Amino acid sequence: MKKIVNLSFREGGKTTKYTCDGMDLKPGDYVMAQNMGTLDLGRVIGVPMELEDRLLGDDIEPVMRLATSKEIERGELKKTKEKEAYDLCLELIGKHNLDMNLLDAVFTFDGKKVTFFFTSDNRVDFRELVKDLVSSFRARIELRQIGSRDQAKLVGGIGMCGRELCCCTFLNKFAPVTLRTARDQGMSLNPGKLNGACGRLMCCLQFEKEAYADARKRLPKQGKKIRTPDGMGVVADVNYIAEKVTVKFVEDDTYTLETYDWEGLAPLNHDMNAGCPNCPRKAAESEEDESTEE
Repeated sequence: MKKIVNLSFREGGKTTKYTCDGMDLKPGDYVMAQNMGTLDLGRVIGVPMELEDRLLGDDIEPVMRLATSKEIERGELKKTKEKEAYDLCLELIGKHNLDMNLLDAVFTFDGKKVTFFFTSDNRVDFRELVKDLVSSFRARIELRQIGSRDQAKLVGGIGMCGRELCCCTFLNKFAPVTLRTARDQGMSLNPGKLNGACGRLMCCLQFEKEAYADARKRLPKQGKKIRTPDGMGVVADVNYIAEKVTVKFVEDDTYTLETYDWEGLAPLNHDMNAGCPNCPRKAAESEEDESTEE
């Protein structure tokens, strides 16, 4: 078991796990730790917890020590310098008439390097801009062009769920999200409902992907005939989260809808149950589905 704490090196920035064995830390404390290859001032986010070694990666870094009052003051000064650097770079971008949207300026804690983050729809020739920045700051200059997802992560915001964006709180890696994921979850293919603040498909569509995939293997598809205690019917709708099936019964020119728990219907449909691994009908349907998708 190791004692783990989450640190944030920028206000509203992502959090990173560090080990802190033997240290009594509480939320809001300032500590010194390695961040992107250099010693940096971090702030404790949340209460430290203990995790098993198997749940941690081999590359997790330890917290070095508590920050001194001078280091905390230096951190505040760093914020002021970053604001000045941002304003100056914005002015120089206008001077050189460059097609780029400046997002942020970040100094390393030692002040030897400053990174400017920007977005652009085109390739930007910023060689003259870099020369002006080097002469102004006497430090290593890096201009980093990022995508729309990284922009949302850097800027932050509130999602349609009412919570802070996942990418700027706990999500450290972006997984590819496709329309197939949304379609499998029965969502309306409306960009206004599927796209996040970055304009791309919401990352949260991946969170329940495995649960939906498992449910789709076990539950019948829409339009399939199944047995119920009330007789044979056709699947009109499937709720994969609650694992409920709405069945349509047609009699003469009228129809009725009834909703059942699939757990109760599964034994009645053993030979048609998509969750039955030895079901020959399942294998036939799988081959048919594959040929249709191709």
